[in-house]
Amino acid sequence: MRILIDIGHPGHLHLFKHLAHRFIREGSEVLFTAREKEFELELIRAEGFQYKSFGKHYKTLWGKIWGLLKFDVQMFFTGLRFKPDLFISHGSIYAAHAAFLLGKKHLSLEDSGNMEQIVLYRPFTDAILTPDVLPEDLGPKQIRYRGYHEIAYLHPRYFTPNPELYRWLGLKNDEPYAIVRLVSWNATHDAGHKGLTNEDKVKLVKKLSEHMRVFITSEKALDPDLKPYQIKIAPEKLHHALSYASIVVSEGATIASEAGVLGTPTIYINTIARSYCQDQEKFGLVFNTSDSEKVFALIDDILGQDRQEFRNRRDQLLETKVNVTDYLHEFITERYTNNKLPQELSSLNN
Repeated sequence: MRILIDIGHPGHLHLFKHLAHRFIREGSEVLFTAREKEFELELIRAEGFQYKSFGKHYKTLWGKIWGLLKFDVQMFFTGLRFKPDLFISHGSIYAAHAAFLLGKKHLSLEDSGNMEQIVLYRPFTDAILTPDVLPEDLGPKQIRYRGYHEIAYLHPRYFTPNPELYRWLGLKNDEPYAIVRLVSWNATHDAGHKGLTNEDKVKLVKKLSEHMRVFITSEKALDPDLKPYQIKIAPEKLHHALSYASIVVSEGATIASEAGVLGTPTIYINTIARSYCQDQEKFGLVFNTSDSEKVFALIDDILGQDRQEFRNRRDQLLETKVNVTDYLHEFITERYTNNKLPQELSSLNN
């Protein structure tokens, strides 16, 4: 089987990497395609995958419109040369369009419900897999499963935190530290939404620094007063840092959810509500707020609790979910190689 996987965010590479390795071990050929937005190519190279870069990601509205045409064309010709049997993506418009033009199937994973993107890829997509907590009804192509994308790569079967992390960060063993994640606010779904103000960011770092070391990971360049806190480890090691952190404060939903799945207490600061982060709040792992003042009270409350309690909550969460990589592998095998219906996956999907 020949599979083309398109990614538009570092988290998408993580979502599909174990699935891709598994298909490669079974004799399939897998090609990744990507735009250069953050550190997608570094992650792809770290995994040793075959890939094709389409160049820089566009941030402006007009750039995104031009990119829709440019990347559609690049995806079509890449598909023409690679001849995939199946396109897979996290809601990629380009993969959906190319699959349709080449007479191939496109399987999409979706967890955000961003309809401005969904309406552009849904007509050209065979099936849309979504977490069961996603409130949006995406129509007859939608198939729900019990899990989140982040479980696909952070489930204990696939991820073991490395205590060498402390050395990578220049810390003493078990020295407490915090991770702060800042986003660029350039995505289409970010329009009209907000997170921390610049003043809030400085206050947040000062507050956390009273208790521990602080490391910032950011999609955009940091202001001079925050630059000294920028984390300095390889992108593929970030999940180890999230796992051992005492607390994570994030404007981005992906890292907030990743930390929650790892059993790290997390504050998600964003006016965009994400159903999977809200679900993790039920387990006492991710605390959702758009009120920057509430953040400081939450920090005191979280740091006053036993760190092991959050790991126990993570175990309770995973007991209610499927192993997402295993689910995807079986779904793809049954639907696209054995030509069976997705309902035959009821043992995983119920």
